[in-house]
Amino acid sequence: QVQLVESGGGLVQAGGSLRLSCAASGRTLSSLSMGWFRQTPGKEREFVAAISRSGRSTSYGDSVKGRFTISTDDVQNTVYLQMNSLKPEDTAVYYCAANGGGSVHYTTGNRREYDHWGQGTQVTVSS
Repeated sequence: QVQLVESGGGLVQAGGSLRLSCAASGRTLSSLSMGWFRQTPGKEREFVAAISRSGRSTSYGDSVKGRFTISTDDVQNTVYLQMNSLKPEDTAVYYCAANGGGSVHYTTGNRREYDHWGQGTQVTVSS
């Protein structure tokens, strides 16, 4: 059973940066493709970023391209989301997710393809 624990959320001013972490246990990241999603009240969970099992392929939602970077540390079995140039519209609960299927270079922004989810961490960007 895969368990995911996010951390690193908080309050930041517009233009600032945060780095979210997601520690995985139960399986190694080399066997999982990972994703970050976010959600605000009353809206569907939105794709933010994904990284393949190999770590060589990444994909991003249009609203975060050029500002956010997803990466992994296989030693720590942790996936990160570096968020720069934050905007008030980035305010949301951010969720880490794991997908046990797909090829080694596969990434997906489809939340229904993810099997495991963390509890979420709140990010608030003030204007």
